[in-house]
Amino acid sequence: MIPHSLTNENYFSTENNMKYMGSSQFKSFLKCEASALAELHGEYKREITDALLIGSYVDAHYEGTLDIFKAKHSEIFMKNGELKAQYRHAEYMIQRAERDELFSAYMSGEKQKIMVGTIAGVKFKIKIDSYHPNCIVDLKCVKDFGSIYNAEKGVRQHFIDYWGYNIQGAIYREIVRQNTDKSLPFYIAAITKEKPEPALRLYWIPDEELDSALETVQSLVPRFQGIKESRLTPTRCGECPHCRFTEVLTEPINYKDECEVYEVE
Repeated sequence: MIPHSLTNENYFSTENNMKYMGSSQFKSFLKCEASALAELHGEYKREITDALLIGSYVDAHYEGTLDIFKAKHSEIFMKNGELKAQYRHAEYMIQRAERDELFSAYMSGEKQKIMVGTIAGVKFKIKIDSYHPNCIVDLKCVKDFGSIYNAEKGVRQHFIDYWGYNIQGAIYREIVRQNTDKSLPFYIAAITKEKPEPALRLYWIPDEELDSALETVQSLVPRFQGIKESRLTPTRCGECPHCRFTEVLTEPINYKDECEVYEVE
């Protein structure tokens, strides 16, 4: 194993987020370089939604840190001390997952396994939800298993493609390979937030898909690292909340220019 000083307590510290690239950080740079950099510097924080907290609630259960999570998030409780309805459903999601033997088997590996490595000369860190000697498993809580419309590409996509979990899988597989000399398969243990009954799936991402995603990471991460080190200027996407918040108007624009864009779309 490649030595490191990362722990569950300092994994997401500002210092270690600057020292290492992670899969979520990489995907943030993919979406908007300016927003990703601002978030690293503490100048911008993403909105914490119920949907995000429900996923974090289920994650915390499997990490064995649910009591700590509850103590940190008083907003999940009603005034009488009981869990709000959406978090009671999160409890039911956990119970449903644990009733399934195969799902539970894949989630029975070593929890929150931390490894580090290097891709294209850039230091990476990963934290695996369920690590087995023969496979890598990541837990995902999703709205449902329906396709999601990607407005930028104009197509509907599987949630794995839409959220870039193939990129996460590629990074995890490569860092595990560097630490174990084994190229392990990457699985997603997914559960939906649907009511009244959540659905379960175990997905395998094909190796050729991970190979292609790794090439994307290798080609782009040197630029993202250059932005982190202030050697390169980040590009603004112009569409995200951070870009809208920091936009400075410089001159009027001809509304017909936007009409032409709409016609092309």
